[in-house]
Amino acid sequence: MTVDVPSFATRALHAGRSRQAASSRATPIYLTAGFEFDDFDHAATHFGTGEGFGYTRTGNPTVQAVERQLAALESGADAVLVASGQAAVAVALLTVAGAGDHIVASTHIYEGTRGLLVDNLARLGIESTFVDEIGDPNAWRAAIRPNTRALFAESIANARNDILDITAVGAIGDEFAIPLIVDNTLATPYLLRPLEHGASIVVHSASKFLAGHGSVLGGVVVDNGRFDAEHAGHNAPHLVLPGRGGLASVAARHGGNARIGYAREAVAPRFGTTPSPLNAFLIGQGAETLGLRVERQSRNALEIARWLEAQDAVESVDYVGLDSHPDHELAQRYLRGGYGSIFTFTLRGGLEAARDVIESVDVFTHMTHIGDVRSLVLHPATTSHAYRTEEERAVLGIRPGTLRVSIGIEDVADLIGDLSRVLAAIEEPVIA
Repeated sequence: MTVDVPSFATRALHAGRSRQAASSRATPIYLTAGFEFDDFDHAATHFGTGEGFGYTRTGNPTVQAVERQLAALESGADAVLVASGQAAVAVALLTVAGAGDHIVASTHIYEGTRGLLVDNLARLGIESTFVDEIGDPNAWRAAIRPNTRALFAESIANARNDILDITAVGAIGDEFAIPLIVDNTLATPYLLRPLEHGASIVVHSASKFLAGHGSVLGGVVVDNGRFDAEHAGHNAPHLVLPGRGGLASVAARHGGNARIGYAREAVAPRFGTTPSPLNAFLIGQGAETLGLRVERQSRNALEIARWLEAQDAVESVDYVGLDSHPDHELAQRYLRGGYGSIFTFTLRGGLEAARDVIESVDVFTHMTHIGDVRSLVLHPATTSHAYRTEEERAVLGIRPGTLRVSIGIEDVADLIGDLSRVLAAIEEPVIA
């Protein structure tokens, strides 16, 4: 008998829920460092099998409920919730790679992730190669080495809206038994679920759209549960060889969930990436309304991008929802329900025009964050991408007059009115 899979909106509200003794409809917050054991054998069983809860660093009922909720939204087998999006990327990469290994990554990734690769992981003996032409599958294939252990990219790149052809790159990963890890923060599982298109692992900064309210930090790693020890074991000896003390291998104990099992047992808790149960609760609460918010944000963003494209003060708009964007057709193939709400636009007046906009807007908030219910604006060249060279910024579509916006759920007329007022003040006078 075929079992119907609930819709996205239904999963957002009900997935991960388990009935507690008091039948609380909201997820209870287990704000505790540890949990009492019933007796001597209970403690021994927990440490021997990992079942149940002993210490919040290794597991917590509130955190577990949100993990199951987010895994369901991403069509994943299981998830590990961590303390930040940066922690999610680190845990995902350290789950599959170690000293002497190699990662192939998109050039068009968040600067914090790039710093993790070129500064921190490099010191641990993990090398990285960056692919500029992410739309060319052969560029990914050419960068792979015998010791490559992961392909990494963003579904929608921050900030130029480059779209990853997940199916094509995922197929290359499968060819070499290498997992494709996709940062899906900007797209969200409402618009796109990479695991359904060939990715192996998805990561998010849950601080952004998943939570939505800009109040907490969090991150999540979601796995497709399809690790194949026979096919990929040569690239993951730490998953297929016996553990210390005669412990059966991770693959023997977890099967297709070997990667996420290893992340939960050996990476996330040992590197101290544990989220607060209170933060987990707030992320879970936010995720319940994810679809409603992203639908509104995407609709607002498309209307604002179209309006900006028609303004004399604006040189260009890099929003994948516009026909003018080079990846528009690819976005139509992958995105459902909208084109996202984060994009850049470049002013003809350069740096000074960008400064004027930043310091003159009233409805937009000037801060380094995205995915909030409020609309935000930032100048990438002097903030998030300040440590890139001018040439590197140009490759990413970031110029002196470029601004990044994250569109919220305000009335779109108020947002356009705010931008209209400040752009009118900076338009260069017409020379007769």
